[in-house]
Amino acid sequence: MKRLLNIELQKLWKNRSSKILIIAYFVLLSFIAMLASVNFKFIGLDFRLADQGIFNFPYIWHFNTYIASILKIFLALVIVSMMSNEYTYGTLKQNLIDGLNKQEFILSKVLTVILFAVGSTIFIFLLSLILGYNFSSYTEASIMFSDMGYIAYYFLKHVAFFSFCLFAGILIKRSAFAVGFIILWQIIELISWWVLRWFIINDGPQTDKVIQFFPFMSMANLVKEPFSRFEAYRALENINSNGVVTEKFYGTHWYEIIIVLAWTFFFIFMSYRILKKRDL
Repeated sequence: MKRLLNIELQKLWKNRSSKILIIAYFVLLSFIAMLASVNFKFIGLDFRLADQGIFNFPYIWHFNTYIASILKIFLALVIVSMMSNEYTYGTLKQNLIDGLNKQEFILSKVLTVILFAVGSTIFIFLLSLILGYNFSSYTEASIMFSDMGYIAYYFLKHVAFFSFCLFAGILIKRSAFAVGFIILWQIIELISWWVLRWFIINDGPQTDKVIQFFPFMSMANLVKEPFSRFEAYRALENINSNGVVTEKFYGTHWYEIIIVLAWTFFFIFMSYRILKKRDL
């Protein structure tokens, strides 16, 4: 496995575009720390984001993993171009001539996908730990390391998404079209939700039960939006007409994990099947 991973890392690091995108990704992740110093002025009030509780333990695990997930498109571009370059420069055929079989080739790509997810997860874990330690009102170990499940969900979400990108890159070959396919699939899911919600099922909760089986929607369910967890928001927005606070579940159900794992396996398996049957 180490040999296969070394082959992929050499290809990526010798490619200028991939190198720039990887560096840019981690630099942009670091910009989350800049939120600590952002000041807002609103109707005469002057406040700093870090003082509003966004970096409090354990909320920071939820907030940072959600924000960081938005930037995963940068590594998605690396993965898609990684596969495109294999066809463009003939390295795939050359690897097979040199003795690498198709199963080992796919394994090398999967290992790269996992490495990206691991690197991103470790980075956001350390960044959250540093920010939380410096700005959180609570630094007791029992509070600091509660809600750590979001780190695991963040990792799984990235493995699944990168597996989809790998599948798109192998299926379509050309990076620009593969990225277009990924964006188009997201749009299709959003349109499907809208059609189901307002024209077919006509019920929000029932629509969500159906749409949770779609690839991107299932990944999104691993780390749900964190903004409404703010106490101020809950006090203003989550009180119904009877004055009862409406609780929202921000965790992850076991079946949501199973759905994402199933999609991840499907994308990797189909990537191998396409490559195995394709005439190179």
